[in-house]
Amino acid sequence: MTYLETAANFYTEVAQTPEVGLCCVQSSPLQLPGLKIPSQMHEMNYGCGTTVHHNELANDPTVLYVGVGGGLEALQFAYFSRHQGKIIAVDPVAAMREAAIRNLELAAQENDWFEPSFVEIREGDAFALPVPDASVDVVAQNCLFNIFKPADLHLALQEAFRVLKPNGRLLMSDPIATRPIPEHLQKDERLRAMCLSGALTYEQYVEHLVNAGFGQVEIRTRRPYRILDRQNYGLKEHLLLESLDSVAFKVPIPEDGACIFTGRTAIYTGAKPYFDDQAGHIFQAGVPAAVCDKTAAKLAPLYPEEILITDSTWHYNGGGCC
Repeated sequence: MTYLETAANFYTEVAQTPEVGLCCVQSSPLQLPGLKIPSQMHEMNYGCGTTVHHNELANDPTVLYVGVGGGLEALQFAYFSRHQGKIIAVDPVAAMREAAIRNLELAAQENDWFEPSFVEIREGDAFALPVPDASVDVVAQNCLFNIFKPADLHLALQEAFRVLKPNGRLLMSDPIATRPIPEHLQKDERLRAMCLSGALTYEQYVEHLVNAGFGQVEIRTRRPYRILDRQNYGLKEHLLLESLDSVAFKVPIPEDGACIFTGRTAIYTGAKPYFDDQAGHIFQAGVPAAVCDKTAAKLAPLYPEEILITDSTWHYNGGGCC
């Protein structure tokens, strides 16, 4: 049995008998005015963060959600795109699709604005998404891609890139590891299915996104979520896992490399009203300006007395400059 078959069997089990707190520490679902989430959806909230970022959901986007789970985030996306078939949810596990359909029917009973037809649930997997090239505005996945081994992860990211329109966005939430996970844990297929042993480091995770062709990556949140302790996991020291929410944009990769935003800023500290670095950046005196990590690394050695570069906050909502 392959690790993907193990994962499919595992999620068939939890679709039929929900396990509260199954994989990641259960995140609190985004609260939206007029949105009521059925208790069954709460019980099947197996994600480690959120992919529902309202800044990315203006103008009724078409959303492809990979790994429907209990349907919670599909419902949240439908809140922003209230039209038939605007949300396409894909899952290879029949029991999970059936559970999501039931939960969405319950959601329709509790929400006057929602109709089950807003969400179209299709059979399919991350490696062969059942939609044409360049056909959706948003692809989203929560706590699924971390299960994949590196070669399969690359295929899934390439497939997401394929179906996105130009300037489309890949919204992801996954665990990452603060250091490489030991091989004996990576080989444990059930732990991988539980989102506990397949996590990459932050650097590896972002590298996979760039290698798939995404020219800009924005980190929305990065926070602790689980410890693999010495006693239970056969480790010399505890290993911290974190939850990472990100948005990757289908834009060309600049010649000098992709733009990665992690919440860093550049602040001009000189006496003039503003500072022009002659490279496309104008900084108002004393005012933090969001910059990508690439720009931060270039500015720091060039203007050590004039530009203060702040550390990553691991939170970014736009407005910066490469």
